[in-house]
This record gives sequence, structure tokens and C-alpha cells, in this order.
Amino acid sequence: MSQLPFEISPAEAQQQVAAGKAVLIDVREELEFQMARIDGAELIPMNTIPQHLQRLDGLADEKLLVVYCHHGMRSLNVVNWLRQQGVANCVSMAGGIELWSAQVDPQVPRY
Repeated sequence: MSQLPFEISPAEAQQQVAAGKAVLIDVREELEFQMARIDGAELIPMNTIPQHLQRLDGLADEKLLVVYCHHGMRSLNVVNWLRQQGVANCVSMAGGIELWSAQVDPQVPRY
């Protein structure tokens, strides 16, 4: 199996989700999630990721975890940490929800 890149574009993420091959994991805070969200994404704030490790590991056995935040920095940190914990099937969405709004779905508010 080839090594996954650390990041994929919002368009790639959208294609993977639409094909049923990936799930979106939003690692922003609850307030940010209330301001803007991507339909179908699961909110797991970055600081609670360790508590969800076992479930995320199981989920990653079935689908690619596409992790995102506002601009893509927190999600890169989360993906790096998850991979260190042995969860290989995860990537960060480059540019976060900001780039998703600009490139994929302009209905998602920008903030």
C-alpha cells in the first residue's frame, strides 16, 4: 500500500466523501462549528481527539479520515498525531473549511 499524502485538496476530499470512501472529521471548536460547517462532518474538537482515538482507529479501518479545521494547521497536527498512534488511513484537508468554501461549496460561510 502506498503511503498516503499528509494533505489532499478540498475537491479531492469532496470526491472521496461523495464516493462513500471517506468521512469528514472537523477538529475546530464548537463555536466555529456553529458559525460554519460542512454537511455530514463530525465535530471532534482537537483537544478531545485522544479520547476518541479507539473509535477513530476503527473508523479508519473502513474509510479514509479527512480531517479539517479552519485553515489546515490544526488538522495537519491532528493527522500527524493520529499517524504516530498507528492510525495510517487519515489525511488533512489543505486550506481547511476556508478553502472548501472558496473551491467546493460557497454556501459554507467564511469567517
